[in-house]
Amino acid sequence: MRRLNPAGSTSAITGAASGMGAEVARNLAARGAGLALIDRDADGLARLAAELASTRPGLAVTTHVVDLRDDEAVAAVTAEVVAAHPRIQTLITCAGSSMLGSLDQLTMEEMRWLMDVNLWGTVSVTRGLLPALRRAPAAHIAHLASVYALASPAGRIPYAMSKFAVRAFSEALRHELEGSTVTVGAVYPAGVRTGIILHGRYAAAIDPEVAARAAAAQAAMYHTAPADAAELIVQGVLRRRARTMVGREARLIDALVRLAPVRYWAAMRGPLREAVDTTTPMRRAR
Repeated sequence: MRRLNPAGSTSAITGAASGMGAEVARNLAARGAGLALIDRDADGLARLAAELASTRPGLAVTTHVVDLRDDEAVAAVTAEVVAAHPRIQTLITCAGSSMLGSLDQLTMEEMRWLMDVNLWGTVSVTRGLLPALRRAPAAHIAHLASVYALASPAGRIPYAMSKFAVRAFSEALRHELEGSTVTVGAVYPAGVRTGIILHGRYAAAIDPEVAARAAAAQAAMYHTAPADAAELIVQGVLRRRARTMVGREARLIDALVRLAPVRYWAAMRGPLREAVDTTTPMRRAR
């Protein structure tokens, strides 16, 4: 399979204003790729674009502000991206959020919101840019799923649902595009030190202090530096891999689920006990 050369072509990245999206953008910019940076955070995009302009002068970088839940706005933005960048070679969908809470604590509205962000936003932007990617001699789409697209923990029902759905979308689309110039892969990060869990949402029914404690417990388990994760993601994109594991935990959980597809939670329950507990009240100092 033809390996991609990012220099002189464009990578479109969603969720580019911060976190993994910004790190992936920096990595690709260092390789000479033009960038279409997509996010709802206009200020974050502006800061990243200014940084790249100072460190990589002359690089073709555009910013596109959009709420990925708005299908019409996404269609307009993808048309804008295609008009600005005639040679789009890769699409990397990093946009997403998290949601803490048990089924009893979550509302249908809260769960639908996360599905709209994590799944339907991914589908919408992919659908909008696919015609341009088809015109490239070789192209690749990479969707950031999650280690929770391999194994579903308690306390993360909407997040796991959305990420399993992203995985399913990626695999089905890969099969649809088989034999074409466009390949599709999913990325399974685990333990990356970004702020997604600390800045993500939680069910309104949860005590905010309890939610903060659970999120901090989850964040304490993260060990992979964002720049290291971005390097693995970009290597997977350029090599057009169908599956890219990011972080030691991702490889361990992948193996665990294969070995114990029904009983894997018995091994995960203990390490995740504090992170999935959204009901135990905070202990007050006396």
